[in-house]
Amino acid sequence: ILCNTCIFFQECSKKQKNDDAQSTSVEALSSNDGFEEKNEFHTLADAKILLSDCLACDNCMTSEEGARVFQQNQKELFRILNLNKKCDTSKHKVLAVSICPQSLPYFAAKFNLSVNDAAKRLCGFLKSLGVHYVFDTTIAADFSILESQREFVQRYQRRNQEEHALPMFASACPGWIRYAERVLTNLVTSRICTAKSPQQIMGSLVKGYFARQQNLSPDKIFHVIVAPCYDKKLEALREDFYTALYNSQEVDCVLTSGEIVQIMEQKNVSMKDVTEVAVDSLFDEIKEGDVVRHDGKRSDGYLEHIFKHAAKELFGMDVKEITYKALKNKDFQEVTLEKDGETVLRFAAAYGFRNIQNMVLKLKKGKFLYHFVEVLACPGGCLNGKGQAQTEDGKPDKALLNQMEEVYAAIPVRLPETNMHVQKMYQDWLEGMDSKKVQETLHTKYSAVNQTASNLDIKW
Repeated sequence: ILCNTCIFFQECSKKQKNDDAQSTSVEALSSNDGFEEKNEFHTLADAKILLSDCLACDNCMTSEEGARVFQQNQKELFRILNLNKKCDTSKHKVLAVSICPQSLPYFAAKFNLSVNDAAKRLCGFLKSLGVHYVFDTTIAADFSILESQREFVQRYQRRNQEEHALPMFASACPGWIRYAERVLTNLVTSRICTAKSPQQIMGSLVKGYFARQQNLSPDKIFHVIVAPCYDKKLEALREDFYTALYNSQEVDCVLTSGEIVQIMEQKNVSMKDVTEVAVDSLFDEIKEGDVVRHDGKRSDGYLEHIFKHAAKELFGMDVKEITYKALKNKDFQEVTLEKDGETVLRFAAAYGFRNIQNMVLKLKKGKFLYHFVEVLACPGGCLNGKGQAQTEDGKPDKALLNQMEEVYAAIPVRLPETNMHVQKMYQDWLEGMDSKKVQETLHTKYSAVNQTASNLDIKW
C-alpha cells in the first residue's frame, strides 16, 4: 500500500527503501466518515498505512485515488453487512468473497491447520458474518495463465516482425504494473502481457458469469477479494475494470489476509472454533473440493506454465521438471531450454524492486537476453506479501513465511488445461478461445503515463 507522500503526489520514491527503514504511519481515511450509527463492528480500529508497505511508489497516486484506496478497509465490508440487516431490501447486496490461493497458507500456518481445513474454516467464519458466497480464485488464475501462455507463443512467433514483441513481462503483480506505468516508458509497458491478473479475471467471473447465472445485475453484488498484498487494493480501482452501464467495479473491496485476522480478533473468534463450511463454486450448487495450486514455489507459477507450454508448442519438447539457476541472489533466477546445443528459450524470475530495476536498466541498454520474465514486487514472491507475512513492527516474519512455503509446496498441482469448467466456459460463455469476448473479458492494456527517465535512478 502507499505512503502519505505518495497520496499527495510528492516524491516518496526518493526515500531509500530497505528492510530496516523507519516506518511512518498514516491514519487511513474511512469510508464511513460522517456515518454515526453504531453497530456491532464499531470497535474495529482504523487501518494504519506504513511507509515500509509501499510498493507501487513514485508519485503514484492522486489524493482522490488515495482516498478510494483507503475506503477498502474492514468498515466497508461491515457497512454492506449492516445494510443487509435493514428492512429496505432494495438496497441489499449479495456479498461474495474470493480468496487468493497464496492467502490460504497464511491461515493454515498461523492457526496450525491443514490448508483444506483452513479454507473451510475461513469460509465458515465469513459466512457467520453474513457473507453469501465464498469462492477460490484458482479458476481465475487458470484463465490468466492460459491466456498468458497463448500470448507468449504469439509474441515469440512475431518477434522478428515486431520490435517490442519480446521480452514479455508477466502482468499479475499490481505493484510492478503501477511502477511500470508511472515510472517506466512504453519500451517496457508495451512488453507487458495483456492478460488480466487472477484478481481481475475473478472480478469478471463474479460480476459477469456468476451474476448472469444468478439473474443478478452486477451492481447488486458486492465483491471482496482476500489477498496477501496491499497493492491489490489499488489494482481494483483501475478504470478499465469498471463497467459504466452498471456503475460497478469488478472488485469492490480488497482486504488483506491480515485484515481478516484483525476481524477475527475483534470478534474474539479463533479459526479452530469455527464450523467448517465447504467453499462455493461458480457453477450451480457444486462445492469446491480439496485446495489445488499451480506450479511455482511462491506464486501462481506463470514462468513454469508458460515455459513448459512454449517448449511444447514451439519446439515439440515435453519438459517435466524445471531447473532454476540463481544468479545475483535467490530472487533473480533463470531457466533455459536447449535444443541441438542451442539455447532456444531463456526465462527469468525477478522478485523485489532491486531486481526489477536492474532488469529494466539492462533492457534500456540493449543487454537483455530473456524471452519472458515473471516479475513480482515482493521479495520472495506472493506468499511474502506485506498484508500477511509481517510482524507487528512491520518486519518480515521469517518463521511464519517458512511454514507458509512448506504448506504451499504440499498443495497438489492442477494444470489449468485440465480444468473442464474452464474449457466449458471458453465455449459457452466466452464464445470460443479466439473470440472478441475473450479479449474484452480476459485482457486489458498497459501504457506509460509518466515517462521520466531520471526515475530509473531510484535506489531500492
